[in-house]
Amino acid sequence: MNSFTMKLALATALGVFALAGAANAQQEVKIGYALAPTSHYGVAAQKWQEVVEARTDGRYTFRHFPSSGLGGEREVIEGLQIGTVEATIVSSGTLSNFVPETGIFDIPFLFRDLTHARKVLDGEVGQAILAKFDDAGLVALAWGEQGFRHITNNRNAIGEPQDVAGLKLRTMENPIHITAFETLGAAPTPMAWPEVISSLQQGTIDGQENPLSVITSAKLSEVQKYLTLSGHVYSPAMLLVSKQLWEGMTPEDQQIFKDAAKEAVAAMRAYVDEVETSGVEQLKAEGMEISELTAEEKADFQKALAPAYEKYYGQYDKATIDQIIATE
Repeated sequence: MNSFTMKLALATALGVFALAGAANAQQEVKIGYALAPTSHYGVAAQKWQEVVEARTDGRYTFRHFPSSGLGGEREVIEGLQIGTVEATIVSSGTLSNFVPETGIFDIPFLFRDLTHARKVLDGEVGQAILAKFDDAGLVALAWGEQGFRHITNNRNAIGEPQDVAGLKLRTMENPIHITAFETLGAAPTPMAWPEVISSLQQGTIDGQENPLSVITSAKLSEVQKYLTLSGHVYSPAMLLVSKQLWEGMTPEDQQIFKDAAKEAVAAMRAYVDEVETSGVEQLKAEGMEISELTAEEKADFQKALAPAYEKYYGQYDKATIDQIIATE
C-alpha cells in the first residue's frame, strides 16, 4: 500500500469513528425550575426526563436544578435564550415579559374551572400563543398547570374586597396581577420566588397568592396563618426548551421531546387534581385557618375589579377573551 493510499484509508477510518462518536454522544439537558423535586414541577420534570431518555436510548440526559438552583424564573428563561440552559418548566408569571399575549390567561375570574382552562390551553387559543414564543427565541412545547390561585396572609381572613385593602401581598412580576390587586387597594409587591419565604418570615410582606400545589409543596403553612380559597386567577405553566438545543436535534428527536412534554403535562395535571382534593385538609391539619369565597363574594370582587377589566379589554383582543369565555 503506497503512502497516499495509507493516508486515505486512515482518514476514512477516523471519519467513521468520528461519526460513530457523534451518534453515540450524550447531550446534557440542564432543566431548571422554581420548586422542590417533590412538587408538581418536579413530577413533570421527572416524567419528561424518563420518557426522553428511554426513547432516545440515553442520547439526552437530564440534569435537574430544582428550588431555583439556576436563579429566578426570568433568569432561567433568559438563560434559555442565550443557550446556557436547555429546558425549564415555569409559571405564567414572567412569560408575559417575553410574549405579552400570554397575559390574557391571567385575567381574574376568566376561567370557570380546571376543565374549562385545560380545553382553552389545549385548543386553538392556547396553541396559537405557544407558537408566538418562536419570535422570542424560545421553543414552547406544551402548557403545564399549577391550578387556581388563592391568597394566604398573616393579617386577617378575607371575605370581601375591603379585607384586601393595604395588604402587602407578594405577586409575581406580572402586570395583570399587579393591576388587579392595586385596583382592590392592596399593596402588591412583585418579588422573585426565592425571596418569598424569608420575606414572609421577616414580615416584609403580609402574604402571597399561589395555587394549592405551591402552597402545600412550599410548606407555606409554616409561615402563613390564613388561607382564602379565592380562586381568583387560573395559573398555567409552560414547558420550554432553548432554540440551540432544539435546532441541534433531528426531527425524530424533536417529536420525542414534544411527546414527552405531553406526558409530563399529564403527570403535572394529575398532581394538581390530587392536591385540589387533599391539599385543603392537609393545610388545615397543619394549622392554617381556611375560608372559601362564595359565588356571591366572588361577584363582589368582580364588581370591585371593573376598572381593571377596562384596562384588560384595552390591552387584549376582546374577541379572544369572548372566545375563551364561550369555550365549553
